[in-house]
Amino acid sequence: MVNFTIQNVLIAFSDDYATVDVQIIDGAIAAIAPNLQVIGTAIDGKNKLLLPGFFNAHTHSSEMWQRGIMSVFPLELWLAELYDFAPLDPEQVYLSALGTAVETLLSGGTSVVDHLVLIPGLELETIAIATRAYREVGIRAFIAPLIQDESLSAGIPSGESAQKHEPYFRSTAATLEIIEEAVRQFHRPDEGINILVAPTGIQLCTDALFQGCTELSDRYNLCRHSHLLETKAQEKLAQEKYGCTAVEHLKRIGYLSDRTTLAHCVWLNDADIAILAETQSTVVHNPLSNLRLGSGIAPILKYRQAEVNVTFGCDGASSNDSQDLLEAIKMGSILHNVTNSDYQHWITPRQAVEMASLGGAKGLNIADKLGSLTVGKQADLVLYDLTNLSLLPRTDPIGLLVLGRPTNVVNSAWVNGKQIVADGKVTTINVDELRQELFNRSQWETKRKSETVAQIEAHYRTVMGL
Repeated sequence: MVNFTIQNVLIAFSDDYATVDVQIIDGAIAAIAPNLQVIGTAIDGKNKLLLPGFFNAHTHSSEMWQRGIMSVFPLELWLAELYDFAPLDPEQVYLSALGTAVETLLSGGTSVVDHLVLIPGLELETIAIATRAYREVGIRAFIAPLIQDESLSAGIPSGESAQKHEPYFRSTAATLEIIEEAVRQFHRPDEGINILVAPTGIQLCTDALFQGCTELSDRYNLCRHSHLLETKAQEKLAQEKYGCTAVEHLKRIGYLSDRTTLAHCVWLNDADIAILAETQSTVVHNPLSNLRLGSGIAPILKYRQAEVNVTFGCDGASSNDSQDLLEAIKMGSILHNVTNSDYQHWITPRQAVEMASLGGAKGLNIADKLGSLTVGKQADLVLYDLTNLSLLPRTDPIGLLVLGRPTNVVNSAWVNGKQIVADGKVTTINVDELRQELFNRSQWETKRKSETVAQIEAHYRTVMGL
């Protein structure tokens, strides 16, 4: 384990900044104070800002292959198109996981929660390949294999019409067996690889799948992840399925907990918000995909006032078309200035940084180990270059980082004390080779027609009153 000391670096301190030295010994923060003795390698922190690494707390890495091409559709139709054109091979899974890790790192993220789409029949191989990619880059990975046990059409409300759905191709029991085997093979928290239980959401999962995941989560001490009420259609569907809100139902079946992270949470009422607060569940805010898919604006200020933990995600790279975490943090902060006229509730840049770091750690039940510059915590750290043109002229460093349009500002990044970005470049893999591979394995495309969308669009428009 390499020891090092970052000298004369700026850190956020109460409501101001302090210039300090930060000692890292055996992968953990050993001391933070001015004029410390240099232990190990000396790193020049002058004119740089040190922050804890952010969490990209919800994404789907393999969507990278369809970014920029997906139609302008709401989620239910968008998903139908995505699935029509998403047949993946293992090499694509590998390359897009590398790409997701690199883009996350270069925008301040040292951890990624990958709600990983599995190749049918190659589920464990898919997880193994993503694990290999994240290990090679060195980012801290929370792999949440995306599972369901109902077919895609079941995700759209029936409305007045009786709908028949094809049975899902794999049984609930077989799906749970795959996840349990994945835990045995790949869950290595001490090595920076974590497996989560991750049913996709109430729209495509039975209670049996949710309860099986809860049982696995309890048995192996795993975190839980899911989409929740991303769209108005899902709100309608929950009423059809359960006769109550999705949140009430998930509480009833025991899925909500202090280690449950829920992506989106756009269509919740005040009683639902109180349940999230009571169960200590975490909301992962994905503002860019919610706008891109017309899903709505999540009531983030209400969550914060109710003391619900909130953090940020980029979501998949074809519902956001980017994995720029700083962009998601900026949008996820200032978007809410239009949802509440009382500016005293608006999110400040410092609050946004805390949500992106400590908020992510809390959701994954590791706030004792990560998420802040605290002696004893693991050294997942990012050093920002405050002489970069996009962070000048000099004012408030965190204000510039969160509210500006920072480009190429990450100077260095460490995960568990291991440096994986130096001088603005990822050091663990050859990014030029990755670029070339992504280029060679793709081609310029324009419009394409989805057969599944053609089959379901009329029904979707009817039940949504369009």
